Amino acid sequence: MSKLGPNKEEYEKILLMFSGGLDTSCMIKWLQEEYKAKIYTFTADLGQDFADPSRFDEIEEKARNLGVIKHYTIDLKDKFVNEFVFPTIKANGLYQGIYPISTAIGRPLIAIEAIKIAKQEKIEAIAHGCTGKGNDQIRFNVTMRAYAPEIEILQPLIEWDMGRDEEIKYAQHHGIPIKKENKKYSIDENLFGRSAECDILEHPEIEPPEDCNAWTTSPENAPDTPEYIQIDFEKGVPVGLNSVTIDSVELIRELHNIGCKHGIGRVNHMEDRAIGLKSREVYEIPAASILIKAHKDLEKFVCTKHENSFKTIVDQRWTELIYEGLWVDPLRDALESFINVVNQKVTGNVKLKLYKGNASVVSRESPYGLYDLNLVTYDTNSSFNQKYSYGFIPLWGLQSEIGFQVKNTINSVEKLKNNSQAK
Repeated sequence: MSKLGPNKEEYEKILLMFSGGLDTSCMIKWLQEEYKAKIYTFTADLGQDFADPSRFDEIEEKARNLGVIKHYTIDLKDKFVNEFVFPTIKANGLYQGIYPISTAIGRPLIAIEAIKIAKQEKIEAIAHGCTGKGNDQIRFNVTMRAYAPEIEILQPLIEWDMGRDEEIKYAQHHGIPIKKENKKYSIDENLFGRSAECDILEHPEIEPPEDCNAWTTSPENAPDTPEYIQIDFEKGVPVGLNSVTIDSVELIRELHNIGCKHGIGRVNHMEDRAIGLKSREVYEIPAASILIKAHKDLEKFVCTKHENSFKTIVDQRWTELIYEGLWVDPLRDALESFINVVNQKVTGNVKLKLYKGNASVVSRESPYGLYDLNLVTYDTNSSFNQKYSYGFIPLWGLQSEIGFQVKNTINSVEKLKNNSQAK
């Protein structure tokens, strides 16, 4: 945009990324009134229909009842899993070591699809329901500007400056229906995870109440008997569950259901947003927790110490790029080149024990594993020559020993100097 805020006072057509929630429902009426525009809406199906398969029909009906010209619901589950979730698994994508970027990884895909619709319908502006305080505005805006710099981006939540309580009053005034659960928390869901914000969750000194979780059984109420599962990988991609090959989307769903039953994947995270704010985030990420833990273990098993050490750095930077909305940055392609090479040998299976909120790796197998029983065993038939230690240890510690001696020499000189000055 050439200035801070919208470039025009009126638009012929606006495409709104529509979730059906409070923010974007209010937005339809506000955009119609504010810009005298014909409103088109788009909802991305990233698999967020776990509890209610009819959700997308309800969203479309709501959009039409609010006066939109045309509504798009696009099934992106396969693309989401294969082109966005699986790269996240390969990169062990845990932001700040805990959050598996479940929301973040879906944003560039949604932005790319929105651009396609806007070009198809000759729409001049795209609106979304992001505030000026969060990360999603960056993820959407940067991606859309890269793909179509000629299309303007509108952010009504910045322009109208209404708080959540005022939005509820606005909705009531305009006859916009609000689901009961939408009055309390701000929710985002997809196949890979669920996030909850607002209300009491904005107070990090208070434990999140149970009602902020919608998917997972509380660990206290999870089954008293552990469950063992096996995940099969080929080149870093999960392809099977319990030795049965399974479709990628169904694999995520199955792990989601199993993980929810055992209370896996509850995250209460103090997060550093891209714009500099600290934010308390509450996530449910059962499938993501299981898959990333399994993948990371198998990868470690087949890689050298040096590969593992360096990949930790690469994974962290890749994850930060995605979290901070820079999916289009060329650095991502460069990092993924390394990540994909490493994952060429991440083939095998990992067994996990699921029990009361914990997913623990109990075993792993791979034709490319670097573990050699003949070398590592403490039995008398080991092929490892322990006498190599006589030469190895002096060479390994040589520089450290010399450095330690030099440090002591410097300390002695400084001590003598200080004593001399004291006299």
